[in-house]
Amino acid sequence: MNLSFAGCGFLGIYHVGVAMCFKKYAPHLSLNKISGASAGAIAACCLLCDLPLEETMNGVLYIARAARKHALGPFSPYFDVQHILAKVLRQKILPDDAHIRVNGKLHISLTRVYDGKNVIVSQFNSKEDLLQALLASSFVPLFSGLLPPRFHGIRYMDGGFSDNLPMFDEDTITVCPFSGESDICPRDTSLQLFHINVSNTSVELSKQNMYRLMQVFFPPKTEILSNICRQGCDDALKFLHRRNLLK
Repeated sequence: MNLSFAGCGFLGIYHVGVAMCFKKYAPHLSLNKISGASAGAIAACCLLCDLPLEETMNGVLYIARAARKHALGPFSPYFDVQHILAKVLRQKILPDDAHIRVNGKLHISLTRVYDGKNVIVSQFNSKEDLLQALLASSFVPLFSGLLPPRFHGIRYMDGGFSDNLPMFDEDTITVCPFSGESDICPRDTSLQLFHINVSNTSVELSKQNMYRLMQVFFPPKTEILSNICRQGCDDALKFLHRRNLLK
């Protein structure tokens, strides 16, 4: 089974809920390869490393609380999202052998700065090498800083600019915190007739999704983020039930 997690900033906590559901209710499923962009790549990495996902959730909440301390949130000149993300990943989340656990299985979507082309990387020489790929995939100009980071000597930025939901084949299970056509996503109650495709991600044009878009960059309160995580778990459970994949 192959999965793909969409890039989505602070809404990445939705992916954590999905990962929790798979570990709890479908541990028998073999996850061959998982792809992702930005926050989706980080969630994919944590799932493949078989980490305690509560720690991953706490890491997201820690960064969100740090951002909310400033009047401009993560756009404050006093808040360095790349620095704090690197610190949390390096010290609190990624094990020393993370690169060994994910090599050949984790596929990270990057956007090459000089020509805007999508690049997928899946081989990492060390934990630090893996960390640099995750940071490059999460770099949004102005939001994350001015100068995109280098990975193997080449500057990259957020993979979501070129392919936000990289797929291996037509059977890849897609996960996105925006209501739309992904296999696992919120199902809003209002009837929506229009969808747009943004960087390989099909989403509905709706008020709910506009609100979610704001939450990508401006993290809501801890209770709301916790609810988003819970919704990810619930939506994943519904998917497993529909596909008769529950153990």
